[in-house]
Amino acid sequence: MIWLAWAVLVIGFQALVDWRLSLDRPDRATAWTPQETARNSQRDKPYLMEPFMNRQVSWDSEFYLAIAAGGYDDPQIRQVELKDGSTASMSYAFFPFYPAVMAGVSLPLRVLGLNPIATATLSGVLVSLVGALFGMIGLYYLVREELGDEGGIRAAFYFLIFPTGFFLAQVYTEGLFAGLAFCSLALMRHKQFWLAGILAALATWTRSTGLALIVPLALAWGQTVDWRGLWSGTFRRSLLNGLAVLLPLVAYAVWSAALGARFNEVQITWFGRGVFNWEGIQWGLDVAATAFREGKNTQMMVYYVLEAAAVLLALVAGLATLRRYPGVALFSLIALALAVTSGAPQSLIRYVLTIPAVFILLARLGRAAAVDKGWTTLSVLLLGMQTMLFSFDMWVA
Repeated sequence: MIWLAWAVLVIGFQALVDWRLSLDRPDRATAWTPQETARNSQRDKPYLMEPFMNRQVSWDSEFYLAIAAGGYDDPQIRQVELKDGSTASMSYAFFPFYPAVMAGVSLPLRVLGLNPIATATLSGVLVSLVGALFGMIGLYYLVREELGDEGGIRAAFYFLIFPTGFFLAQVYTEGLFAGLAFCSLALMRHKQFWLAGILAALATWTRSTGLALIVPLALAWGQTVDWRGLWSGTFRRSLLNGLAVLLPLVAYAVWSAALGARFNEVQITWFGRGVFNWEGIQWGLDVAATAFREGKNTQMMVYYVLEAAAVLLALVAGLATLRRYPGVALFSLIALALAVTSGAPQSLIRYVLTIPAVFILLARLGRAAAVDKGWTTLSVLLLGMQTMLFSFDMWVA
């Protein structure tokens, strides 16, 4: 019921702000957003111009909708020129499982008589919402042993009201990925390795950080093995369960063979993202430092403060939960490291939304009433601001 109320309120709020407010353009949150947030910036993006549930789509939503409705080579998506002179659709920079699920959910929704883009939009929102619900359930079972039912509900609620929690109700991967990853981690704690491995593999096909689930999966499996009873029946059964540990790696290898080359080329060429992209990091830090030194662009200053605060919170959370939740903490720290080192500091507060250690730490701290009410007030206010900005196609994360 908490999930349902939140879903209705977030989507309803997005309609309300559209009816009540208008924002000055462009958005100056980063160095590149002014040219992307003018009044007519969406005119060349047909997947973002459909009126139906238009407030639930922006930015990367375009590519998930295109893949779901028209495949990776949909001609309506812009092309990127690669280093060898060939071109590739920008959609290749995005993983396939979320749009594949959207496409599957779209099939029965065709009876509603909506056009293909509207149908894909509705299916994307539904997939995100259901994923968010399972993310709540996963968090609940992760912390219930330590914090009880009340603590489990608190962790799930903090997940929904995180400053970027509205992404869980948009055409974005956060909802589905959190549902798969958090439930996988919960199943690991209950020694359900094959189910956990399957969910981890699907999470890997949703976002690249899903591969990091192999670490907690291996750790949880290793703790069940009687290494002294080599070749006993129990040990052989443990080895069979150990094969489940490899499922995320197998999933990543399959994706890499099919789409990995194009993904890397488009990510680097157009989006400027990559593994340990130190040049991009330095460029982004220089831009942020200039904004604070000059002190004129308050939009950019607020944006980078929120990015830095989210990273600091995730880092502290990963370290604070390392002793009691080693697998969860290691996954959280690896996911954070991959995000922070992928390029210019951008979208980090959104990536932190899928780091479970954050909500475990907050649920612990929230046992104090003052912390609970204080964090809830701060988080909801920031959530409202961020949701409003996204609804007007401004850059949030």
